[in-house]
Amino acid sequence: MATKIIALAIIVASFALGIYFYPQLPETVASHWDSAGQVNGYLNRFWGAFLMPIIILAMFLLFLIIPKIDPLSENIKKFRRYFDWLIVLIMVFMVYVYLLSVLWNLGKEFNLSQFLIPAFGLLFFYMGVLVENAQRNWSIGIRTPWTLSSDEIWNKTHQIGGKLFKISGIITLLGIVFPLWAMWLVLVPIIASSTFLFAYSYLQYKKWKK
Repeated sequence: MATKIIALAIIVASFALGIYFYPQLPETVASHWDSAGQVNGYLNRFWGAFLMPIIILAMFLLFLIIPKIDPLSENIKKFRRYFDWLIVLIMVFMVYVYLLSVLWNLGKEFNLSQFLIPAFGLLFFYMGVLVENAQRNWSIGIRTPWTLSSDEIWNKTHQIGGKLFKISGIITLLGIVFPLWAMWLVLVPIIASSTFLFAYSYLQYKKWKK
């Protein structure tokens, strides 16, 4: 219940920020940046102010529905508090990105990518916490055909997966110290971890079948 109240407060706050900043934003708003921090996408003022709050609201509603319609919803209940806090963390992450975007459009120019590094690091690390505690289901976690076929394979994959995501989060934070390598330090660890876990779950399935 506490996490839902926090999530709703975040949604209200994001729309309130949109209403407050709307008159101050330019007619054309920068909305997308490349890895070097250069603008390569724009929106009109209305969508620049309210697209992110709308997305946050839609994500919250989706996250409420998913556990109810999952065929293994009983298993989700076993780690629901971890999932609920992930929802809150993702929403805080989205509001943080939104605020950075608004501030940039109000003339506070800075390298957006650099400010996102600690946020990504924290998000990846907590994903590791969630993964370590996730029970087999169709919606949340490392879902491959092989993890979904067996509790044993699911548990083995998620135990090592949790550690890899935590390590990925820590490596991502190194981008603060090495800004020229920041995007590589975000992308390479998480892609490498995901690829390894996909292969690992398959190999565990082959062993399990024998």
